[in-house]
Amino acid sequence: MIAIFLLIISLIVFSIISIYNLFSALELKSQMPFVNDKKLVSVLIPARNEENNIEKCIQGAIGQDYQNKEIIILDDQSTDNTYLIASSFNSNKINILKGKELPIDWLGKNWACHQLAQQAKGQYLLFIDADVELKPEVISSAIYELEKSNSTLLSIFPTQIIKSFGEYLIVPLMNWLLLTFLPLRFVYNSSSNAFVAANGQFMLWKKDDYVKIGGHQKVKDKVVEDMELARLVKQNQFKVTTLLGGELVFCRMYNSFSDSYIGFQKNFYPGFSITPLFFFFIILFLLVVFLLPLLVISNTFHSFIPIILIIIIRIAVSIKSKQSLFNNIILHPIQMVLMFWIGIISILKFKTNQLVWKQRKL
Repeated sequence: MIAIFLLIISLIVFSIISIYNLFSALELKSQMPFVNDKKLVSVLIPARNEENNIEKCIQGAIGQDYQNKEIIILDDQSTDNTYLIASSFNSNKINILKGKELPIDWLGKNWACHQLAQQAKGQYLLFIDADVELKPEVISSAIYELEKSNSTLLSIFPTQIIKSFGEYLIVPLMNWLLLTFLPLRFVYNSSSNAFVAANGQFMLWKKDDYVKIGGHQKVKDKVVEDMELARLVKQNQFKVTTLLGGELVFCRMYNSFSDSYIGFQKNFYPGFSITPLFFFFIILFLLVVFLLPLLVISNTFHSFIPIILIIIIRIAVSIKSKQSLFNNIILHPIQMVLMFWIGIISILKFKTNQLVWKQRKL
């Protein structure tokens, strides 16, 4: 009975957080009438083997209503047609770079972003991944939010485009973890490193502050560099603002179950920055809390309370994430098992230096 009581209390707390985020977590909204474009923005796109995504990403960057911008794309030693496609754009605002050889003490994306920052001339630096799609008013709106909040870093979790069944088994876990356990407003309002969230898919910086904290060079060997950079911002007494992409910023992170599986294990354990044992107990706790009630249903009323709370959480997170409510509820048990399993694999591969992404060992 005590165990059931503790389980229900835990789910009530998580329900409160998810409902709080449903009504308070901010999305990027169109703010272009309030922004002038006197300051130069450097749009920085690291790209490695992105031939399926780079064209749409560049089109989105070119199509921004914010006119005072430069677009720099770094081909990070791709083995596909990424460089050829990027080079086909005829615009004096686009600069295509060939990435230098990866130094032994750097990780690939961090090295690519560092090279891009070295070439950037803007007062703002906007790092976006090559699989990100932008509506025309994104830069104007993001700068408005950055300046209004007096933040050093504005990071956006794009609205995820999920097309296949295999993706739906894993991709929703990212927003589920974000919006069930972290009151997103606290990222800005609290100076504590316990409230940190950032997404390397979209990071807008005031360049002077980026340089002050050491930029990507400071996190050159970190797998989850976005979270480490956000922690650095807070350690230096600056502000971080984290928003959801809403109807303006989109991304299809992965194209299949296997891509999702590999990608999630790459970031899952390293993103928490805690000991393996503590992380193991966290994911075990989540597995018990969010799966056990579905396995021990009885005809008593109190056995249905945890299930109702789980459904409430999934509804709140799905609505805020603009994801299929039906899919997330039906697939919830499988997602929980995969969350636990991927967490174990993430620990093992990180501790044995076996994490691989885009044909590179991390």
